[in-house]
Amino acid sequence: MIRAAILALIAVTAFAQDYPAKPIVVVVPAAAGGPTDTLARSLTASMTGPLKQQMLIDNSGGAGGVIGIAKAAKARPDGYTLLLFHVGMATAPALYRKLSYDTLNDFDYIGQIADIPMTLVGKKSLPPRDLHELFAYVKANPEKLTVGHAGAGSSSFLCGLLFMHALQVNLTSVAYKGTGPAMNDLVGEQFDLMCDQTVNTIPQIKAGRIKVYAIASKMRVPSLPDVPTLDASLEGFDVVVWNGLFAPRGTPKPALDKLNAALRSAVQDPAFRARLAELGAEPAPLERITPESLGALLKSEVEKWGPIIRKAGVSAD
Repeated sequence: MIRAAILALIAVTAFAQDYPAKPIVVVVPAAAGGPTDTLARSLTASMTGPLKQQMLIDNSGGAGGVIGIAKAAKARPDGYTLLLFHVGMATAPALYRKLSYDTLNDFDYIGQIADIPMTLVGKKSLPPRDLHELFAYVKANPEKLTVGHAGAGSSSFLCGLLFMHALQVNLTSVAYKGTGPAMNDLVGEQFDLMCDQTVNTIPQIKAGRIKVYAIASKMRVPSLPDVPTLDASLEGFDVVVWNGLFAPRGTPKPALDKLNAALRSAVQDPAFRARLAELGAEPAPLERITPESLGALLKSEVEKWGPIIRKAGVSAD
């Protein structure tokens, strides 16, 4: 018994000293070029230094993120497969009658990363010039308008859903495998409106390729100082996309500890923070970059979005 315990301790110590001994794969349940992918690439670029190891992005989009989440949940819990995702983790349980993973129990938590506001944007040729004109136009033409999103349960889907409910209209939805490809079609004027994260929209807004009507959170975005909030017109409208880093349940604690330390270092990296500021995102404060904080957030978000989705009668099955 004592010998087995000593051997186990030696094995854990050796693992802690050697980890990571090879590249780490980060599963991103979204298409390349979208906001979650952009955040993941910026973050991993700042984590490679502290970890002294390469981090590879595995884009596994589709089904509002469920495909990628399931892939990460079933991966070997050895510290070499991680999951980076957002509020879609919390919405899937209410959208799908049966998931191949348990949202709250199949993952270990590493920490929160950043908060990203949503924007309400439209194709360049859409007639309304401002938010109030848009409200009137949407109410007068619901059967003509289309809304793009990244699949049921995605942040773009939820924001669009709340927008339609607030205006009491039902617009035609167009689902994509991610807001990266959706943005390409919005620029190409293949549909009319979309809610999307500032990480994805600000470059297109500043290039004049799309119109921006509002910020979907309660706070204005410094890089878009003249854009009003939806909350100013639709009280209580507040959609901010939190992002977190997860690992399959059972990942060795030494690996989780090293990953958390690298994450905390990366979020404080001036280059990473500058990139977030440029994209309208806010880095998580240090007190939220903990396993406990991320676990509590996910639980509260599951409890928050479940009733909203069920009341709306939305299902992804």
